[in-house]
Amino acid sequence: MRASDVKILVVDDEESIVRFLELGLRNEGFQVWTAPDGLTAVSLAREVQPHVVILDVMMPGPDGFEVVQMLRKLGSFAIIMLTAKDEVEDRVKGLNLGADDYVVKPFSFQELLARIHARLRNQFPQLVDEWVVGPFTIHEQRREITYQGQPLSLSATEYELLRYLLINHGIVLSKQKILDAVWGYDFGGQDNIVEVYIRSLREKLGDTDRQLIRTIRGAGYRVDLP
Repeated sequence: MRASDVKILVVDDEESIVRFLELGLRNEGFQVWTAPDGLTAVSLAREVQPHVVILDVMMPGPDGFEVVQMLRKLGSFAIIMLTAKDEVEDRVKGLNLGADDYVVKPFSFQELLARIHARLRNQFPQLVDEWVVGPFTIHEQRREITYQGQPLSLSATEYELLRYLLINHGIVLSKQKILDAVWGYDFGGQDNIVEVYIRSLREKLGDTDRQLIRTIRGAGYRVDLP
């Protein structure tokens, strides 16, 4: 199945945010439904059975915390709460009530997209076996990545690294984040292994001018797609 099989419900009473997310998510290939309030969201979720719900906390009528509880009775949706509140107790409350993740406004669309991908991988691994990311296609089941239509010859670690960079494209990833995601939290080696594998990927991609996988001095690496 492809990203076009993934159903996402966006719930927010701010029309500008709804339109922004709807456009961005549709451009990524997802099916998107929107709701301006909690009761409409619950009704739509019952009908559509979305895979992911992006849910604002501060809304008229039942707030996001109440809506999370109602949604949990309808299905096993992946719920990402979206709010202007940054207090720890609010994040904890949302997660304890059944939310799966939490993003604070103002937010980066690429960060939200990465969190959506993470939720889909964790909760619906059988759903999406192919991601199109710019000139790349990630084939999950075959554990293969093609670039401009041609399969890349990658080791298992190179595949995991490039996949992580692509899914998080546009986001600066520190060496430590990359190590934790690709090599695991208990990795005991040196962080310069990241540089070695980045160099190898650049060679295989013909990225000699480092315009695809960019080094952000003092911060990490970022994939910039055409």
